[in-house]
Amino acid sequence: MISFVRIDDRMIHGQTVTRWAVEYPCDGIIAVNDAAASNPVLKSAYKSAAPDKKTFVWTMDHFKEKAQTVLDSKSRYFLITKNPVDMAEILVNFGFVPDDVKTVIVGPCNDRPGTKKIGNNQSITQEEAQALEDISNKGYTVEFRLIPDKPVGTWDKFRGMFGF
Repeated sequence: MISFVRIDDRMIHGQTVTRWAVEYPCDGIIAVNDAAASNPVLKSAYKSAAPDKKTFVWTMDHFKEKAQTVLDSKSRYFLITKNPVDMAEILVNFGFVPDDVKTVIVGPCNDRPGTKKIGNNQSITQEEAQALEDISNKGYTVEFRLIPDKPVGTWDKFRGMFGF
């Protein structure tokens, strides 16, 4: 089962394991990112960031193959992608329904060329904004929150910056 859904350009790191796991208890973490899953060094680094949790770093295709197994599991998993486009692929295009989770938490999205800054360490491109709009239109609340006790706001607060 899925207990928490997050978009975080760092994917798995100490804060995910310590702070967020207190708010949303989990037995393991599933990170979905083709580049990380295909790179043994990155994959190993992500897995070592959560030594006391079952940690998986999967390609998008592998996640789609395992999606029902994840839902059927008694274990509670965090589902994390590196960017909103990948999360929209999972939740919107693939139609994955993460149990009772109705909120997608957006963490760090580093400043990059072509982004608009919406908060400290949170900048998104127009393509990512479209992905967030699609996720929102699918019925999810999209909430920008770097750490559990510091909300930045929901997608509704920022969507106008991107023409929605």
